[in-house]
Amino acid sequence: MRVVALELGPFAAHCVLLVDDTDGAALVVDPGFEAEAILEAIDRERLRPQAIVLTHAHLDHAAGVAEVKRAHPNARLLLHRDDLPLYENLPMQARMFGFPPPESVPPDGFLADGDRVPLGADSLLVRHCPGHSPGHIVLIHEGTTSPVAVVGDVLFAGSIGRTDLWGGSLEALERSIRTVLYALPPDTRVVCGHGPDTTIGAEMAGNPFVPA
Repeated sequence: MRVVALELGPFAAHCVLLVDDTDGAALVVDPGFEAEAILEAIDRERLRPQAIVLTHAHLDHAAGVAEVKRAHPNARLLLHRDDLPLYENLPMQARMFGFPPPESVPPDGFLADGDRVPLGADSLLVRHCPGHSPGHIVLIHEGTTSPVAVVGDVLFAGSIGRTDLWGGSLEALERSIRTVLYALPPDTRVVCGHGPDTTIGAEMAGNPFVPA
């Protein structure tokens, strides 16, 4: 599995393309602002999006859903049901920050803890990690040589996601990090929703907010 992370928009959020290079199958994770750049990357890489997956439904991670879905209508839109209120209120989120409201597109399905999202002949494990938002999920690729966790805004390099937004909970976020993420192998690559990649081992050893 190949990871293509695009840093986009006024909040410098990552849209992550997860790619199976054997046949070009891809997951489009968190298409936020600058959807045209996401679509250009999909075309440039000659990808076949199978699904649009939201780690969570904040505006900077979901504003471009409709544009990507319009260009790739067979890609199923998937998110956790507990973030549906956030997703349905994307127009309100946009107005709060002074952006035009994005078009509404209904989800094609909901993800739950323990589900697997297909990627070509492979798949990724879904884990529910609330705290930054009620329905936040992470995607885990359990590769034997290079495990990868796409964690959205749960964990950052040397930091953690904010918990002062609607549905946030510091207690829940700490529990998610300790019981889900810190249970992964230390060499797991952590692809964050903002900022540089890190590893589980590095955060367990030095994260000042949630020490191991």
